[in-house]
Amino acid sequence: MKPSDFPPPFDLSEAIATPTDPEDERIEVGVAIVGAGPAGLACAIRLGQLLEDAPAVAERLGEVPVAVIEKGKQAGSHLLSGAVVNPRALQRLFAGRKRLDEMPFYGPVEQESVYFLTRGRAVRIPTPPTMKNHGNRVASLSELGRWLAGQAEDAGAMILPETAATKLLVDHGRVRGIRTGDKGRGRNGEELPNFEPGSDVVARLTVLAEGTQGHLTGAAIERFGLEGDNPQVWALGVKEVWRVAKPLRRVIHTLGWPLRPGAKYREFGGSFIYPMGDDMLTLGMVVGLDYRDVELSVHDLLQELKTHPLVRKLLDGGERIAWGAKTIPEGGFLSLPKRLHAPGLLLCGDGPGFVNVPALKGIHYAIETGSLAAEAAFAALQRGEAVGRRGALSSYDEAVRQSFVWRDLEQVRNMRQAFGRGFWVGGALAGGMTASRGKLPPGDAGTEPDADQELIRTDRAQSYPAPDGKLVFDKLSSVFLSGNKTRDDAPTHIRVQTGVPAEVAELWTRMCPAQVYEPKEGGGVHVTAANCVQCGAITAKGGRLTPAEGGSGPEYTVT
Repeated sequence: MKPSDFPPPFDLSEAIATPTDPEDERIEVGVAIVGAGPAGLACAIRLGQLLEDAPAVAERLGEVPVAVIEKGKQAGSHLLSGAVVNPRALQRLFAGRKRLDEMPFYGPVEQESVYFLTRGRAVRIPTPPTMKNHGNRVASLSELGRWLAGQAEDAGAMILPETAATKLLVDHGRVRGIRTGDKGRGRNGEELPNFEPGSDVVARLTVLAEGTQGHLTGAAIERFGLEGDNPQVWALGVKEVWRVAKPLRRVIHTLGWPLRPGAKYREFGGSFIYPMGDDMLTLGMVVGLDYRDVELSVHDLLQELKTHPLVRKLLDGGERIAWGAKTIPEGGFLSLPKRLHAPGLLLCGDGPGFVNVPALKGIHYAIETGSLAAEAAFAALQRGEAVGRRGALSSYDEAVRQSFVWRDLEQVRNMRQAFGRGFWVGGALAGGMTASRGKLPPGDAGTEPDADQELIRTDRAQSYPAPDGKLVFDKLSSVFLSGNKTRDDAPTHIRVQTGVPAEVAELWTRMCPAQVYEPKEGGGVHVTAANCVQCGAITAKGGRLTPAEGGSGPEYTVT
């Protein structure tokens, strides 16, 4: 049995539409950017820089040359990452305008350690070349996102928070903009007293920078036939931020326990522990969603990790102050779309899959591809150009292929796939790939959809530690800590078959870090959508996450 045997009740027509508002009621903008994450905000900032020196182009784009549509309460509300940031793309974006010490970082990485864990021991191992972080910067991605939003507004962009982009507007084969979601509907779709209908936002050019599991990005890839040779695969990351008694002075990564090395489990991942100044640290667990055991829970693995002597001593006397979860695209180079553009449309950031799994890096790729998208958009908006013609935006694909993003991902293109053969075999293959810069072994490895993995059941859940409210926490208290703003009476934004067998119901229940799913007696699953922190794991494992009402979901501040 596998999750893909029970596809979600969702049709592409729900995400693609023609404009429906009367022309005089449409919101007109020059460039519509969907997503106020690092890719979308970098795109807005770079466009602002270019338009500053081209007032005639800016004037042709109208009263709102650049609009950023963000579903969260504010920029940063839905942003979560480790994060250790390679500053390369930020330095290019802000060359001559901002220094690194003016950006909201917790400082450079000066020391780092990698450990292989067993249940009671931690063996320090040499840092793999792909994981070396000396000189990179530790950051909270939500804080960095809010700062970038301020820079985008200073550059002339209008940010529209609490606005969900629910449909991609396509007319006569080209993208015309997006439609925003309704607000104020009840659980069954009825209009409440505070009902506000959505609107058509029409644009000369649309940039999708939605991040992981992008709703419109996935729809656009299917609608325009942009699928690459391999399907995308994902990991789920769950993280916490702690206020601690003793400062951490180094970056720590771990491999091994609490994951199992056997190939039959397909458990790929590890943990990170990063310093955040003198009195905070962040730690998280990341696990590939191609795992097979219905009893595996990434949230509970993180709680188990904290009982290890290496980790427990770092947290002694501390207090958990934040929690969150997010998926990460892991297919890498071989799962990228075959094109990154369609008529009137550009794709950038995590949505198309620009993440380097062996290096644990994606933020600087998001910023760089966002900047390159802005440059391609600016060139296509010049007088005499036609944004909607086929090939008008192909310069973006060429720019990405000539960038460090492409080179980095190509060199590690087979590493994630190698670990489908188990930890030890995957590690040996990854070593050869690193030494040869991706030339050995030759060829390209394929990926299989996460939902296509056959399910097994073990007794894994028996070893999860019981919550004590001090070191180990349950899922509901964690959701509360995320600041979740979803209404209890809002329409569900999660599409799953509710009459699934018990194995699939338990898989979803254990997988979800926010306790959205609960098995029904006798089979099937109950869905509590109000708990959802919109991590996207369900889309990887047999369901479909669609946009919730704008302004709902988590309110991350230091993640």
